Amino acid sequence: MLRPRWIALLAFSLLVAGVLAWLGQWQLSRAVDTAPPEPGLTEVVQPLADVSEPGAYLPEPQVGQRVEARGSWVPSDFVVVSSRYNGDDTEGYWVAGQLRLDDVDRPTSIAVALGWAPTREAADAAVTALQADAAADPDAVVDVVGRLISDEGPVAPPAGADPQTLTRMSPPALLGRWNDTEGVAVYRSYIASQTAFGPLDAIASPAPEERSRVNWLNIFYAAEWAVFAGFALYLWYRLARDAWEKEVEDLEDAQAEAAEAASGAAGVAASRD
Repeated sequence: MLRPRWIALLAFSLLVAGVLAWLGQWQLSRAVDTAPPEPGLTEVVQPLADVSEPGAYLPEPQVGQRVEARGSWVPSDFVVVSSRYNGDDTEGYWVAGQLRLDDVDRPTSIAVALGWAPTREAADAAVTALQADAAADPDAVVDVVGRLISDEGPVAPPAGADPQTLTRMSPPALLGRWNDTEGVAVYRSYIASQTAFGPLDAIASPAPEERSRVNWLNIFYAAEWAVFAGFALYLWYRLARDAWEKEVEDLEDAQAEAAEAASGAAGVAASRD
């Protein structure tokens, strides 16, 4: 084990184990949130621009944050989103619209869920009413307060349904339906309004549950790195031990052969005498 190649291999194994141990330490440091959001922080209404920005993914601690935004509705961009449950788990529909924001440096829009309807007919009637109101005064400014929620991701409509059916609240999917969006910055997240617009019911949107300060997945990864580091040292030990045992066996075999040769030579000399 003290031969140069095994010493060099030991140094390499220690280097690998050190790197793996550092990765485990880094993973462990990320497993515990030392500065978690204050309890109830999501219930404090904040300006939209202070929480997120156009095109950015919404960090997990900000999901469900109550925000406020001001802008004007784009009259032609109210759409119906199906498979929406409200309060008592009753399935219905949302009406979503494009809010063109005010007080921004460049044209910017965010998707807003304006309210809930129990039937498709009621949702379609709300779209018609909202379009008429927005078209009558396209410059009317509205204030929206609601929860900022991450994109749910677009999915294909059910088999046999209208290809234009939306079953997820997904700003990228809505962007494909909106008009006059060239050069417009769009938020990846959307706002679920706390108050209903037009002939709609308010969307039930309770406060998000408080997150645990411990990320058990990161702890599991840290334990994995520790196992890998130990395995790197064990592998060196196993290889070196096997090589040493083989050398001992070869030496014992050589000694046995030498002893047999010496015994044979002694026997020959005795027979000659």
